[in-house]
Amino acid sequence: MEIMHKATESAYDEDNGKGKDVSSMEENDPWNPSYRCAPRPCKDLTDNVKLMKEVLQEKHVLFAVSRATQTIVPDRTPQSMNDAFVNKLPRLVPILEKDSVRLFLNLFKHDSVGLAWGFVMTPPTFNQMIVQNALRCAKVALEGKAPELNGHRANPNYMNSRGYFPLHQAAEMFSADMIKLLFHYGASANLRTSGPEVIEGLLPLHVAVENACRHKFLEENLLPDKENTDYVYRLIQLVCLPEMKIFLDTVRLIAERTDDLVVEVWKYIKDGKLAETAVLLLAAQKKIRMGSCLKPDGYSKADGFAILSNLCTEDAVAIDLEITQNRVGKKQQLKAEKNLKHMALMLVIAISEAGEALDSYIRAHPEVPNAMQVAHVEVLKGVSSILKNHGFCPTGECINIENLYFFYADHMINNHPGCPMKSCPTNMGMLQLIRICP
Repeated sequence: MEIMHKATESAYDEDNGKGKDVSSMEENDPWNPSYRCAPRPCKDLTDNVKLMKEVLQEKHVLFAVSRATQTIVPDRTPQSMNDAFVNKLPRLVPILEKDSVRLFLNLFKHDSVGLAWGFVMTPPTFNQMIVQNALRCAKVALEGKAPELNGHRANPNYMNSRGYFPLHQAAEMFSADMIKLLFHYGASANLRTSGPEVIEGLLPLHVAVENACRHKFLEENLLPDKENTDYVYRLIQLVCLPEMKIFLDTVRLIAERTDDLVVEVWKYIKDGKLAETAVLLLAAQKKIRMGSCLKPDGYSKADGFAILSNLCTEDAVAIDLEITQNRVGKKQQLKAEKNLKHMALMLVIAISEAGEALDSYIRAHPEVPNAMQVAHVEVLKGVSSILKNHGFCPTGECINIENLYFFYADHMINNHPGCPMKSCPTNMGMLQLIRICP
């Protein structure tokens, strides 16, 4: 511990490199936790020196534990340490490529400058482990038990200088094993990005969902017209392809630990992001069925799909009313918004009814098809068959979305007493006959 003190003693009051004095932070700042030394009797100078060492040791332990286990925002690493880390990258990268714990510990033991600061590993050091998916090294860093680390360990909830957390980086890499490791050591799925170098307010869930929607199979094969019912059907087919499995697995892992999940789905629906909605609904359907904070008072466990259907319907009714009152100007825009709500409602109902069967089908196939595995055409046929078995038949026949909605509403009300659909508006005249076909 004395060696660690020599390397980090100035971290108590060092400026964090961004012009912020750490010592002036609020009283409950986890970087500088409050410490009170209990009065102890001292007989002579020797006892006094011994007491000072004990107090310093206790303070070191307190700081090390707090900085490694509490959420740290913003990054407190001085720029000089970040510069030292950059200089050390040529030595660190090959070690992490091999994921060699022995080589990493040897490097840390003999030259930890830039790798650690203030009793914890620097965010760039741990972030590099995640980028290179160095699972063994990351585990050792999170444990912090190796003697070579001299008490230092990585904090899974320490924001880096760019404004995001380790779980955001793991979501970016779609590394399910790294995400599981981070969760095991206390990473929070509810920390949001912040700062000028990043999009504000992103959860790790958003990173996983929106990057999944940038996959070439979605970008290149989705129809350009979101208001066409074929778009929804094609979207479900594409999300079920084997290449999307790794993305769905990542989203599912993070969604399980994310609060207010139905709220996040509804935000995507409100923004007209149907692809993101489909990915999140399909991957996280198990938790969504468990309900949300959106549930009205008196309903303890309202089904999230019922809540979303209700919200889509209420929004569409409100838009329809606004259309009748708007003589000029925004009519076309409002009609487009109403059609998007129709598509979102159809997507919610389809995954609510067929989602479990689709999920089982997806999990039964390997991630990447080849000549010896399942072909795309077989997957598309399988998905079509599942949808057909649940009333979504790609035969070119018209399906009345109004009837679909009331079938779903009756099902939810009869089987889920806490369903908020009991208060759902019954004016469904704006819902038109639509076709669900490839």
